[in-house]
Amino acid sequence: MKSKGTSFIQKQKNILTTLGENLKLARLRRKLSIRSMAERAGIAVSTMGNIEAGSPSVSLGNYLQVLSVLRLEDDLLLIADKDPIGRQIQDAGLIVKKRAPKKKETPSVIEHVIDKGNSLKPEFE
Repeated sequence: MKSKGTSFIQKQKNILTTLGENLKLARLRRKLSIRSMAERAGIAVSTMGNIEAGSPSVSLGNYLQVLSVLRLEDDLLLIADKDPIGRQIQDAGLIVKKRAPKKKETPSVIEHVIDKGNSLKPEFE
């Protein structure tokens, strides 16, 4: 059975298309052919074409390889750097905990009956 894959909304497709166009322009400014760019990045020429077309099926690692050849890999670090929505949530005190709270240990039915030596000694008259 074939996988349906991920569906993208138009805004996401436009972002990838613009990214592909920007990478193509950067390649052309450096006077590199698509073949030499693919060789330097260690990817297939068809993959390079898919990147420049903004294909969502290309892995982020391949995009990073192309950015590295163009010496633009530091631009990737700018993604989610400012995060205005996250800052607002943080400032509002709605910080998500790193892990769930510990569950209280409830003794089993047997442990209720077993004396572990912690109980008080009965006093007899």
